[in-house]
Amino acid sequence: MRPFLKINLQIQGGYRMADIKYKRVILKLSGEALAGDKGFGINPPVLKDVAKELKEVHDLGVQIAIVVGGGNMWRGVTGAELGMERAQADYIGMLATIMNALSLQDALESIGVPTRVQTSIEMRQIAEPYIRRKAIRHLEKDRIVIFAGGTGSPYFSTDTTAALRAAEINADAILMGKNGVDGVYSADPNKVKDATKFDHLTHMDIIEKNLHVMDTTASSLSMDNHIPLVVFNLNTSGNIMKVVTGQEVGTTIEGD
Repeated sequence: MRPFLKINLQIQGGYRMADIKYKRVILKLSGEALAGDKGFGINPPVLKDVAKELKEVHDLGVQIAIVVGGGNMWRGVTGAELGMERAQADYIGMLATIMNALSLQDALESIGVPTRVQTSIEMRQIAEPYIRRKAIRHLEKDRIVIFAGGTGSPYFSTDTTAALRAAEINADAILMGKNGVDGVYSADPNKVKDATKFDHLTHMDIIEKNLHVMDTTASSLSMDNHIPLVVFNLNTSGNIMKVVTGQEVGTTIEGD
């Protein structure tokens, strides 16, 4: 059982700790979300905006862990399609997630938020190795923890990493911040004009309807461990706060 959380009566942006629905969360950030409109690389203004919003949620007393992707720099699947050996391509992708994690750490610490990066691939000069109990202790000490390097093994996505780490640290929910997409649709809303947006789904719906929210491994992990998933538009200011306070934002996926 998770240790008792101290009550924070401080008002932050009109909210109190009592308003919080999810007190410990995994935020899954796609690499594309950090690229913003540029589509590639790291967009510093976007990075700063994400950091500021995370600080508001953190200051309220929410324990935040982050899994960051690397698609803004490299995708293992793309590398494999171009002829590269798949495992090698995936390892390059893991390094991309570490670059994103270090950039996000710097943005957070520049505004006074204590942050630790833990990597599944050891890089002791720049980050801690992933240790479950140490990660939980950091959260209990009000530090944001960024999990980088995916699972440390090829063939697994950062979505699977998010589901795995959420189960390991007993997170209340996985928050999936998308780049310009405000939830789960029946089809790609950028390609199909009459695509239907879902407000609520079950994990089994995701699998049976073949909705490309997370890969099957990640969906199964979330379902088996009864971890809710909220998919929302990261580019809309205030959405992270709205999600943790239980407001209707994006698509909520829970149950089986």
